[in-house]
Amino acid sequence: MPVSAPLRLLYVGDVVGRAGRRAVQKLLPELRQTLRLDAVFMNAENIAHGNGITTDTINEMLACGVDFCTSGNHIWDNKEGVDYLQRSDAKVLRPINFPSINPGRGVTEIEIGSKRILLINLIGQVFMPQQVSSPFVAFDDILAKRHLENYQAVIIDFHAEATSEKQALAWYCDGRASLLVGTHTHVPTADLRTLPKGTGLVCDIGCVAPAVSVIGADKEKVLKRFLTQTPVALSPADSETEVLFYSIYAEIDPQTRRTFKLERVDRVVQL
Repeated sequence: MPVSAPLRLLYVGDVVGRAGRRAVQKLLPELRQTLRLDAVFMNAENIAHGNGITTDTINEMLACGVDFCTSGNHIWDNKEGVDYLQRSDAKVLRPINFPSINPGRGVTEIEIGSKRILLINLIGQVFMPQQVSSPFVAFDDILAKRHLENYQAVIIDFHAEATSEKQALAWYCDGRASLLVGTHTHVPTADLRTLPKGTGLVCDIGCVAPAVSVIGADKEKVLKRFLTQTPVALSPADSETEVLFYSIYAEIDPQTRRTFKLERVDRVVQL
């Protein structure tokens, strides 16, 4: 147990569309209070009708208690969202190991009182649609430009398909990152653990999306795609009565940057 007060963080999984946003708006203020959270992060790449972000949808999330957002391959789906990334006050990261010619940044420093958090967004290479540079090398490059002792926590959102790649990166970062959360699949995993040198790991947080859906998408359109093997445009499920809310709660020792408590915070939200 830490001598000083721990950093209490909540990381919310991929939020899908209007239903996902409404669930966050309804539940997050209560969680901030009951869990005494110092910071809340979320993956926002699907908040604008499943495709990227908009200024309004990001502002909705910030207004209800989200401190900063990360993203993944869908961050480029919406032109307004891409334009937003160019703002100096943008509260959204894009994966840093996309080509540097792209707008936006993949790392930021967040001050929580007297404590500083380094938030990093990376994307995987295995089974992913884009060709990106190595997330392992990208992590090394980030730390080469910074001094770990300047931070009380280092948090990574690793947006990737393969659980093996997520586990491998966590081992590579063990002792240098406080927490690595996986995103992208929208399916929560039960593998929460803290590695020997203090890095907390979960291979996928999950998502915030309608219960009647296929990982947030309209189930009938998904079924049609599987049954016909033809291109079918997908869209978020329009069911907004019951939403699955998946997130991860972590307590981090600010002196050692080690995660010493890691729990799932999963809810069914009735809208």
